[in-house]
Amino acid sequence: MIFKQLFDTRSSTYTYLISSGKGREALIIDPVIENVTEYINLLKELDLRLVKVIDTHIHADHVTGASKLKDITKCSTIMGAHTPAELVEIKVKDDQYIDVDNLKIRAMYTPGHTSDSYSFLMNNYLFSGDTLLINGTGRTDFQNGNAKDAYNSIFNKLLKLPEETLLYPAHDYKGEKVSTIGKEKKQNPRLQVSNADEYVEIMSNLNLSKPKLMDSNVSRNIKLGSN
Repeated sequence: MIFKQLFDTRSSTYTYLISSGKGREALIIDPVIENVTEYINLLKELDLRLVKVIDTHIHADHVTGASKLKDITKCSTIMGAHTPAELVEIKVKDDQYIDVDNLKIRAMYTPGHTSDSYSFLMNNYLFSGDTLLINGTGRTDFQNGNAKDAYNSIFNKLLKLPEETLLYPAHDYKGEKVSTIGKEKKQNPRLQVSNADEYVEIMSNLNLSKPKLMDSNVSRNIKLGSN
């Protein structure tokens, strides 16, 4: 299998390029529009053909490269069924599988950070978007976010996965690249709560500022990054 984790320094976003390597088909998760040339060059270098691109949710801190990648490669665009983005070609439901070559990726509806947040599980690789971060969790104070929904998504779905499951989030702000479900259970400060009310209390008192360019980013991302 070919697996590349790419980092956008401006928005601290992780983008993932994945391929079984067998049929030379590739998938990209959470692309950033400014980095599309880098992705195309990497695909050429690895002799891969991009067939599918996934956004885990409508991002607020960067513009997706999904439309630009589709224009260049003719790949299919994918998001969860709850997305407000009408241009998405394939809208997957909870527990639906995405096939790329010999790879099977399971869609998991994990609302809370936003109402359209999905995570994606491939073997023991969990691409958690902004739902579960390394030593943190996604904020729940905009885009129909809901702390109680986030608690349910994290504790009743993601933390039920095997402890050795590798956690690959959409963002990290401290240079961490990967964790495990087991490690997050033990060490993530946001997860050391005994019930949903305690989690809601933590999330209600974060007092975070809005991401820069949030409104324009969201409106562009609803169009998959096209102007």
